[in-house]
Amino acid sequence: LKGVSGRLLRRDRPDIAVRYYYKGVLWSPGYFASSCGGAPISVIRQYIEQQQTPG
Repeated sequence: LKGVSGRLLRRDRPDIAVRYYYKGVLWSPGYFASSCGGAPISVIRQYIEQQQTPG
């Protein structure tokens, strides 16, 4: 979603985009937070370990 809106802003309103872009990106890196809903710690740990990190 952020990638699409950034491309549209650059395309449709370059006068505005140039003021807000920093190092070629408009948005800061995002993250996702969610409740674990009582899942066992072993399941949570396995989920975290299997996530890929950027870069």
